[in-house]
Amino acid sequence: MAWLQLMRWQNLLIIFLTQTVVWACLVLPVEPSVLGPFHFLLLTSSTVLIAAAGYIINDYFDVRIDIINHPDRVVLGKIIKRKHAIIAHSVLNVAAILMAGYVAARAQHYQWLLLQLGCTGLLWFYSTTYKRQYLTGNIAVALLTALTIIALYVYEPAMRLSALKPLVANGKPSVSSLPVWILVIYAYFAFMLTWVREIIKDMEDMQGDEAEGCVTMPIKRGLGYATRFATVLVILALVPLIVGGALLVSYGYYLLAFYVLLLLAAPLVGWSVYLWQGVASPVHYGQCSRWLKIIMVLGICSVLIYKIQ
Repeated sequence: MAWLQLMRWQNLLIIFLTQTVVWACLVLPVEPSVLGPFHFLLLTSSTVLIAAAGYIINDYFDVRIDIINHPDRVVLGKIIKRKHAIIAHSVLNVAAILMAGYVAARAQHYQWLLLQLGCTGLLWFYSTTYKRQYLTGNIAVALLTALTIIALYVYEPAMRLSALKPLVANGKPSVSSLPVWILVIYAYFAFMLTWVREIIKDMEDMQGDEAEGCVTMPIKRGLGYATRFATVLVILALVPLIVGGALLVSYGYYLLAFYVLLLLAAPLVGWSVYLWQGVASPVHYGQCSRWLKIIMVLGICSVLIYKIQ
């Protein structure tokens, strides 16, 4: 159980479900498909293992910070030995690269493997350096989250071919071109909300980060500035949601429009209000972080509504 806690099994499950839903609803229907069930399973397993290794190495370098911010959650050094964590980190990364490498080799596109290698390296530098820098760590994690979705586009040439087809045909969106654009929209949504959530987590963990010399936004610019910046990012995420919802209504996709406007846009507005109204405390920011994760999961679930319509 300690290993599952160290690897953030809940987050790994969300990553797996995200890729599975996007693959089943958007990628699999595209023909011809490289990512059949077996190859997709290898690719998503590779993603999950890289993420698990990233959580391990992050905790490895953040033990002193976590003891201050979340002493009850620390398992590394107490239950799990640090040397065992390093070994597990290496084994998981090697296994992940081999899985992705097999898929790339079968498709005879070895350059695809650069995506996994890049993510592995970025996670290492995030844990050792970027996390303690102003903005850099936040953007790195947001980019890695978006790449969870973009990876399916990279490994599926048929989707890139569909991007060459007309976006609109006979006054309605072209089915053949929709998947690529939807992937872009979801990647953008994931990037923006992850960036916001990373800022909120920095606000929650401000005490421990400051004690270890980190230069996060709340430490450098203050909680007020960080709150305003997070709100601006939420607005930037809201704009395409509202515009997209309006377009969906005009195209007659009422169920999907209802979902986007009432279960994504409206909760984001409510979340922003709650962020400003709450008492500035680790407990408040922890609640904001958890609610934002729920909204992100709701965003992924909207792919199912798209598939139904």
